[in-house]
Amino acid sequence: MALFVRPLCAGAEGTATEPLNPPRFEVAAQSGYLLGVFGNPNSYEIGSEFISGRIRWGVNDSDNWTRGYNQFCLTLMAEPIFRGVENHYFGVNFGGRYNFVRPYWRLVPYISGGLGLGWIDSHPDMRGSQGQDFTFNILTGIGVSYEINERWKVDAGVLYQHLSNGGQTDPNPSLNLIGPQIGITYSF
Repeated sequence: MALFVRPLCAGAEGTATEPLNPPRFEVAAQSGYLLGVFGNPNSYEIGSEFISGRIRWGVNDSDNWTRGYNQFCLTLMAEPIFRGVENHYFGVNFGGRYNFVRPYWRLVPYISGGLGLGWIDSHPDMRGSQGQDFTFNILTGIGVSYEINERWKVDAGVLYQHLSNGGQTDPNPSLNLIGPQIGITYSF
């Protein structure tokens, strides 16, 4: 077991007082498969395809479990709808991400969240469909990144997504989706 865990967690030998110097900018491509979980009569299945830009915003170089850094994220979303009333969703999301960094570990747990807007090809005459094309979105995620080297990371996590028109139409069935997400990140 130690032969497997040590390479994942240890990046180099040294002291735990090495200063935290995370990348200033990152670009990520992420893909997921989300399933409708509650609140809508249709069993939605959506492929989430995201391109994200991240800017470092604040570093917490403390000597406890909160050691890490914030990132401001801008995410472009293109989502084919494999099962459900509509066919696709396109949107943008603005949010944040916090990365928990342990000294000399290659595994970096993270949490993220954001709010945005987008457009879905609604069919308001069909039961359970979104009431209009304009839609708000909420994204929340949790996962872990693995640092391959100074520039590249791969990550895996769980994503929750909420789509709603904010009550602009009645009814407003909304979509609540959850599923796995994987990605690759380039840092510079």
